[in-house]
Amino acid sequence: MRVFIANFGEENCEWTVCKAKGTVATMNDVEAQPLWEQGKREEYIISRMKNDKSARGLPPTRSTASRWYNLMTIISETADDLWIHRDGEKLYWTVSKNAPHFFENKKEPVDRKREVVVCHKPCEPWSDRSKSGQQLLWHGLHPKAKDFLSTEATLQQLKPENAEYAIALINGEDLSPWHEQELWKKKNANASKEYNPVTYANSARKAAMRMSRMAFTTAKQSNGQTVERAVKNKDVKFRNEMELEDYITALIEAQEGMCALSELPLEMDEVNGDKELVCSLDRIDSNGHYERDNLQVVCRFINRWKSDSDNDEFRRLLKILGTNCMNQNN
Repeated sequence: MRVFIANFGEENCEWTVCKAKGTVATMNDVEAQPLWEQGKREEYIISRMKNDKSARGLPPTRSTASRWYNLMTIISETADDLWIHRDGEKLYWTVSKNAPHFFENKKEPVDRKREVVVCHKPCEPWSDRSKSGQQLLWHGLHPKAKDFLSTEATLQQLKPENAEYAIALINGEDLSPWHEQELWKKKNANASKEYNPVTYANSARKAAMRMSRMAFTTAKQSNGQTVERAVKNKDVKFRNEMELEDYITALIEAQEGMCALSELPLEMDEVNGDKELVCSLDRIDSNGHYERDNLQVVCRFINRWKSDSDNDEFRRLLKILGTNCMNQNN
C-alpha cells in the first residue's frame, strides 16, 4: 500500500468537494489538459514552464512542471492507496477505490481563478478517526510525525518507514517502535523543552540564508582570494548574500519544497531533520557560476552523489535506479 499526503488544488480549494464526494483530486489548466491526455510529456513541460506559474506565483522549474504532469497520472491510477490530509487541527484519511476516475471543468474559486480540468478518483469516505475509533488530532501527534504527515506540495508519497508509521497510526496500532528511536526521542525532547519549530516559510528562508553564505564562502576559497565586495567575485553572480538568499528562497518555493532531481521532500531543519535530506544548493552546470538559471536546490546526499556530473545524465541514472528498485519490490 502506498501512502500519500495531499493538498487539493491551489489554496486547497478542492478539499471540501473531495470530502463531500469521497474522492481524491488534482487539476490541470485547460490548455495543458490535452497535452496530458495525449501523453505529450515534453510538450506539457515546456508549455507549463512558459505559460504557467506555481502556487506562489513563480514560473515553475522543469522538475516542478514534470511533477505537475505526473500528478494527474497518480490520481487517475491510484487504487488501494492510503491518502492523508490535514485540515487545521484534524487529520483525515481515506483509501482510494479501484474505480474509474472522472473529470469536471470548473473555474478556480481562488487566486488566479483559472479555467481548469479537475480529475477526481473515488475513495472510501474520509474519516478523522483511526480504525480503533480514536480521533486523529494534529496536536496529539508526535513532533517527528508532524514533519511528514503534512506537506507544502500538492502531494507527496511517503518513504517506506514513514508510510509504515502512517499505516500503524490509522490502524490504531502501537507506535512505540518509532517513538523509541533516538531521532524521534531527540525531537520529542526538544519539543518538551518548548522548542517551537518555525513555519515552513521561515524555515525555508533560514535554509536559504545558510546556502547563500556557504556559496559565497565556497567561491572565495576556490578562487584563493579574499573579496572585499561580493560583486567582484567572478564565481557568484549576485551582488551580496541577501540577493542570493532571496533567489534561493524563490527556488525552494518554485520547486514546491521538493528536491529538483530526486523529487524527495527537502528537509529545512538541520538540527531535527534527516541530515541527508537537508536542502543543498547545486550548480546545474558544475563548470558554471553561482548565477540565475544555473542553480537548483537538492537533497544533500543527491548533491554529493551528483558531484560534477552532467545534470541530464544524472537524472537518467536516477531514473534507472528508481525503475530497478521498483522492479525488485514487485
